[in-house]
Amino acid sequence: MEQEAVKSLVQMKSADGSNPSSSDAVSRVSKLLFRRMLVGIKDGRFFLGNFHCMDKQGNIILQDAVEYRSTRRTSPSPMEQRCLGLILIPSSCRTSCHVDCSIEEQLSLLKV
Repeated sequence: MEQEAVKSLVQMKSADGSNPSSSDAVSRVSKLLFRRMLVGIKDGRFFLGNFHCMDKQGNIILQDAVEYRSTRRTSPSPMEQRCLGLILIPSSCRTSCHVDCSIEEQLSLLKV
């Protein structure tokens, strides 16, 4: 659900840069600022941090981020973690995106 809201924010842009529904999408996604966000990327790693911002291309910046990765590729194993701080996750690498929020907020994001 949250990932769809993020995609909508990126896609809702007209040629002149103004779109009535774009401002609505921006206001809805701006409510996610500073929430805990879990982002998965193509190589299997996950990043957990505070959602700081997102640009027009869909790149996400997480603050106080922690990287989680499996220590072995062949079998399930404990996750290794590493503190990173401020990181940028390119939209081309992202496979999943989840935000901690209430049921009401999740339902309002479905409208985006």
